Amino acid sequence: MAAPEVVLVGSCMTDLVSLTTRLPKAGETIHGHRFFTGFGGKGANQCVQAARLGAKTSMICKVGKDSFGYDYIENFKKNGIPTDFVSQAENAATGAASIIVDDEVKTLFNPAPALADLDPQFYTHSNIICCNESEAEILTGITVGNAQDAGRAGLVLVEKGCEMAVVTLGPQGCVLISAKEPIPKHIPVKKATAVDTTGAGDSFVGALAFYLAYYPNLPQEEMLERANFIASVSVQSTGTQTSFPYKKDLPQYLF
Repeated sequence: MAAPEVVLVGSCMTDLVSLTTRLPKAGETIHGHRFFTGFGGKGANQCVQAARLGAKTSMICKVGKDSFGYDYIENFKKNGIPTDFVSQAENAATGAASIIVDDEVKTLFNPAPALADLDPQFYTHSNIICCNESEAEILTGITVGNAQDAGRAGLVLVEKGCEMAVVTLGPQGCVLISAKEPIPKHIPVKKATAVDTTGAGDSFVGALAFYLAYYPNLPQEEMLERANFIASVSVQSTGTQTSFPYKKDLPQYLF
């Protein structure tokens, strides 16, 4: 197997999605108008998005020896993702693993789910930490409601040891903070009509990983603008991976 440019360590989940007019109350049964299953899990989502943009990827994860597990392995193959490091467990849920990469591959860490007492080594061994508002709040104790808050949280993350922090803000874009330039930079995103925001953060992280691997000389702000755009495309369709765009369907100026 040729050496991959983007390596993902993370979860694989099968999404069971019900569409209803409203959420049920406790103990209530309501009618839904659509149900579908899909492939999800933050690590796998990010890997699939990077692969669909043209990255040579590899996934490190564990699935069960059940129909969902077998289906997921087939899903990786359909997306051109090698399954050499996808293992199956008899009686265990999806596992996690650590990986050591060489100096040419940056470490992009998405702390989800976030832990307030995260091991300090995750910061010092991460080139980039990318998290959303709620994850940033858990990691730093700072409530994030706007770009200014995100900048303050990002500074705390950088002070913990990472080279660069990116705090995503959904329709408000994201904020970038780096150790070399500790002045927060807000990168907005063009307004889009959202149909389903599920997996948008993973689309963003997968796209960012793609640009880091294949366009390393691109300015950081430009990488984030492009990742913002790709994530905004994903929210315009339903589902998680089903909403992730392929390279052929995106404007060529992104590449």
